[in-house]
Amino acid sequence: MQVAKKSGNIPMGSSNVVREAMNKVESPYEMVGKLGSSNAVVMFSMSGCCMCTVAKRLLFGLGVAPTVIELDQHFVSTSAAEIQSVLYDLAGDARQIVPAIFVGGKFLGGVETLMACHINGSLIPLLKDAGALWL
Repeated sequence: MQVAKKSGNIPMGSSNVVREAMNKVESPYEMVGKLGSSNAVVMFSMSGCCMCTVAKRLLFGLGVAPTVIELDQHFVSTSAAEIQSVLYDLAGDARQIVPAIFVGGKFLGGVETLMACHINGSLIPLLKDAGALWL
C-alpha cells in the first residue's frame, strides 16, 4: 500500500503524489482529479473511519495496492474541508463521503459501490482493466 506520510503540513514518503498535486493545481477539483488519477486505485480516507478500514481490507485482500490519502493527516484543515466538499459533490446523495474510491482515474464511489461491485462480480474485471491486478 502506498500511504503518504505526514511531516508537518507536507506529506512525505515513497510517493509524493499529494505534494505534487498540491504544487501543480489551483482548485480543489483539479487536486482531487490529479490525485484520483495518480494510481490505478486511489482511496480518500479518514484515519478513524471504520468503513474506510472495510474498503482497505477488501482491496488488500484482493491483492490491490491502492494509494490511500488520509484527509485528516495530509492536509491542513482548510484544504481538507475543500477536498471533502469536492468528494461530497462527486458522491451525490451518499451520506458518507469517505471512503471515496477512484479506479483507473474514474470515481467509483464509496464502500457501498465497492462492495456491490465485488458481490456482483464486476470489481475484479474493473481492477484488471485499470492495471491494479495482473491475474
